[in-house]
Amino acid sequence: MTFVTRRLALTAVASAAFASVPALAAEKVNLGVSIPAATHSFMGGINYWANQAKKDLEKQYKDLKITIKTAANAPEQANQLQDLSTVTKINALVVFPFESAALTKPVAQVKAKGAYVTVVDRGLTDTSAQDAYVAGDNTAFGKIPAEYIAKKLNGKGNVVALRGIATTLDNERMDAFNAVLKNYPDIKLLDAKYANWNRDDAFKVTQDYLTRFKEIDAIWAADDDMAVGVLKAIEQAKRNDIKIVFGGAGAKGMVKTILDNKDPRIQADVSYSPKFIYDAIKLTAEARLKGEKLPATTIIPSVLITKDNAKDFYHPDSPF
Repeated sequence: MTFVTRRLALTAVASAAFASVPALAAEKVNLGVSIPAATHSFMGGINYWANQAKKDLEKQYKDLKITIKTAANAPEQANQLQDLSTVTKINALVVFPFESAALTKPVAQVKAKGAYVTVVDRGLTDTSAQDAYVAGDNTAFGKIPAEYIAKKLNGKGNVVALRGIATTLDNERMDAFNAVLKNYPDIKLLDAKYANWNRDDAFKVTQDYLTRFKEIDAIWAADDDMAVGVLKAIEQAKRNDIKIVFGGAGAKGMVKTILDNKDPRIQADVSYSPKFIYDAIKLTAEARLKGEKLPATTIIPSVLITKDNAKDFYHPDSPF
């Protein structure tokens, strides 16, 4: 399914929800966007797509103003939210929280002053602080790689996994991965360690795996940045037993590898594009311009990326 198809599907879902909600009085929309700074490639992608949304939507809608703030940490983001509310006087907010717990009260304060709030990806600890939630499909993010690996290994082999950071998001992914493997008793998950969505940490974890396990058929890196560290460790150890390295999120380098058939170990990926911030901003802006509301929850589908559809997921201008 292409990005365009998925966006049309999302619009259809949103439109169906709008039909059941009495329209409010439409007004000019002063939309604040609060996101983490581009401290690594995925967040670089978040920043890129947020600015692309501002460019596209402000050009399309004369009654829309978008102000983007980026924060290096949770306290800075909390301060920026206060400024957006009291100085910029936003009446709508799209926020990607730096941390869930630390940002729940600051977001709630923005909502209490009358702004419509859409939270993206990292949920708040109190959902009453938001009007809508938009996120990627973390269950599919774990399920799709497990199904792919099981099929490619013909239901038999040794697998290791790298986890992200200890969060509910990571738990959903790992639980989904494990649920699939339960159907394949001849596939052994040898270990699953945290590597913090970080290339260097992934390199170290993979070094440990390669030292401890003499036969590994597949590595679920669970993130394209981590997959880079995995590949470096494999190369350094001169191991040729690993048939599959499966990353995640559809980074442009990994998608290009699939397109060009550069590495026989990398034939697939799973989408979890930072482009969902674009979708969240677009859906929120268009709803508020109509005086309408979004569904309480919108999940952006994660799909299998292979050579057949990789061109639909390749965005060379994005930093991710």
